[in-house]
Amino acid sequence: MKFNICIISLASAALVSAAPVKRDVDASLVPEFGLAAGLNPTGTGDCDGITNAAGQVVKIPCACPPDRAFFLQSLNANVNAGKAVNNPSIAVSFPTDGSKQSQLARIQTALVTLQNLNGPGKGCPAASTTFLAQQKAIQDGTAAPAPAPAPTPAPAPAPAPAPAPAAGGVDVSLVPDFGHAAGLNPTGTGDCDGVTNDAGKVIKVPCSCPPDRDSFIASLNANVAAGHAVNNPTVQLSFPTDGSNASKAARINAALITLQNLKGPGVGCPASSTTLLAQLKAVQ
Repeated sequence: MKFNICIISLASAALVSAAPVKRDVDASLVPEFGLAAGLNPTGTGDCDGITNAAGQVVKIPCACPPDRAFFLQSLNANVNAGKAVNNPSIAVSFPTDGSKQSQLARIQTALVTLQNLNGPGKGCPAASTTFLAQQKAIQDGTAAPAPAPAPTPAPAPAPAPAPAPAAGGVDVSLVPDFGHAAGLNPTGTGDCDGVTNDAGKVIKVPCSCPPDRDSFIASLNANVAAGHAVNNPTVQLSFPTDGSNASKAARINAALITLQNLKGPGVGCPASSTTLLAQLKAVQ
């Protein structure tokens, strides 16, 4: 009996030792973001992303791109799993040679990781990096774009709006509609169609944006009751109920702040996943 136990133990040890060893990727092969987070904050959670082909600066959550160490940790987990851990239907690879195909595969894996950091389609938009430009440069056989310059100091916070109303649920009929649906024309990498900008270009947004209406209303109620964004307390808001243009603008602004700070300071959905900015312009 003791002899049999010994054989089984040795066999088990052999199986364990034969298991593949998971290793981190070579960080020097991971594409650089090419853009810093927190550029030119608007005070409502939006900051400057890349400049698109039409010369327009794309607005992105101020928390994007993410912390580099956290991004590398997520990328390593995805590469070891062979798929996006937070969106398992998307396969990834990270070949290490210098071929065009391998460089493109590494950038694609970086994009998938970026856009699925917190769940399926929940992460940072491609416009928070130069990944797409780097991808095009490799496809075209041209030099990769230079990294963006260091960020300029953030401007002083905007003056606080009027005091918030007393705690309690807002009248949902006064909450601006998103004016746009989530999940339109998915690219397969977490991006979907947002609104069309002034240049006639469709802005890409995370496919999970805009959020579920009920969860948005719950977050808005919490913010209005607190008089500020619960997840970003330095940003104050109000929700007046009269029909003046000033009050309509305040309600839209409260909706924008809630939208862009759903999960943390500047971590939420971009304004371009809704028509809220167009609605704001219409009442100003």
